[in-house]
Amino acid sequence: MKLISWNVNGLRAVLRNGFLQALEQMAPDILCLQEIKLQEEQIPQEIKDLNEYRSHWHFARKKGYSGVATLTRLQPKTVRQGLGIEKFDAEGRVLVTEFEPFVLFNIYFPNGQRDHGRVAYKLEFYAELLKIVNALRDQGKRVIITGDFNTAHREIDLKNPKSNQNTSGFLPEERAWIDRYLQNGWIDTFRHFHPDLADQYTWWSYRFNARKRNIGWRIDYFMVSENVLPHLRDAFILPAIHGSDHCPVGIELKF
Repeated sequence: MKLISWNVNGLRAVLRNGFLQALEQMAPDILCLQEIKLQEEQIPQEIKDLNEYRSHWHFARKKGYSGVATLTRLQPKTVRQGLGIEKFDAEGRVLVTEFEPFVLFNIYFPNGQRDHGRVAYKLEFYAELLKIVNALRDQGKRVIITGDFNTAHREIDLKNPKSNQNTSGFLPEERAWIDRYLQNGWIDTFRHFHPDLADQYTWWSYRFNARKRNIGWRIDYFMVSENVLPHLRDAFILPAIHGSDHCPVGIELKF
């Protein structure tokens, strides 16, 4: 079973930039999209016509902002929008789909902003999510968290760590929350397979020819509860897939 996550930075834009070809190439069983930037009435016909996939959505109230979608070949048992916390759910950041083997959280984590104006909001989101996923795991559920975490964890996870010490996305207090997830038993699947592999990024600025020069950040993750580990076969990044300023990331599972 292949799961892919991709911040598309505008679903309509990525459709103009080869999304359908990328989807065919990746052939996921489940595809989690973040930052779709549209409303229900704007769902593209090309997505409606994907007969192989059922689609589930969580839209932001603000037009042209945020939003997540999960496309799946498998029929979920349940689908839930949001965390149940109004100030986060209004921004269309979370879709929870439960399948027979696992519960999947598709998440667009808040951005702390260049002026650090939303760092507190972002860290509160991390804290509330951790309570929710820990509770599900403690009930014996297998839990998978994926999406754009908007934080690079370690110096190996971005090209220029020294010059970004005071940049949101690499602030000590943001990185500490990734530590806290790991300390709570959550597994960064890519680092599970590739603990010391450098120059592996999932986002590049549109400026300064950054992608071509591979000046990037690894901020998109699959994290899993420890009870998923026996079923985890691979974790990977797909930098050759273009169309957004992020590239897709994925895992393979066997149940």
